[in-house]
Amino acid sequence: MEIGTIVNTHGVKGEFKVIPSTDDVTRYELLDNVLVEVGDELIEFPIESVRYFKQFVLLKLKGIDDMTKAERFKTYVLKIPRELALPLDDNEYYIGDLYNMKVVTEDGEDLGEIVDILFTAANDVYVVKDSSSSSSKEILIPAIKDCIKDVNLKENIMTVHLLEGLREL
Repeated sequence: MEIGTIVNTHGVKGEFKVIPSTDDVTRYELLDNVLVEVGDELIEFPIESVRYFKQFVLLKLKGIDDMTKAERFKTYVLKIPRELALPLDDNEYYIGDLYNMKVVTEDGEDLGEIVDILFTAANDVYVVKDSSSSSSKEILIPAIKDCIKDVNLKENIMTVHLLEGLREL
């Protein structure tokens, strides 16, 4: 389960600047270890310290003690086992569960699959691409109650209401 992405180093002692992909950034303080996705491999590192700076989590992992070592980890994804994920409230979903989810309208029209999620200040935006078409057109659907009518994780289907103008994006 993804919890963030290393975007840069911070300082000279091997600290990482991480963009969290979790609603509760303090969840890093609850972890003893984190998995770093390096290619097809997950490498486990003990967490040495957690701090916060603006919208970033500053993360220090044991064994990464200088900026040169830390720079090799830029763009790598941080993960945890699913059993360590924070519990969800009603109508909340893990972001990772939404990727490749089929999206249909309330009328049953197949719009495609979620291929990306954009994180904005106001709300997340789901990028939906029609996988059955050779077209590269995408539909951007804001993750708001007016648009998202149902998320069925068991069937991997999201039902949406397209607000006027969304189809033209």
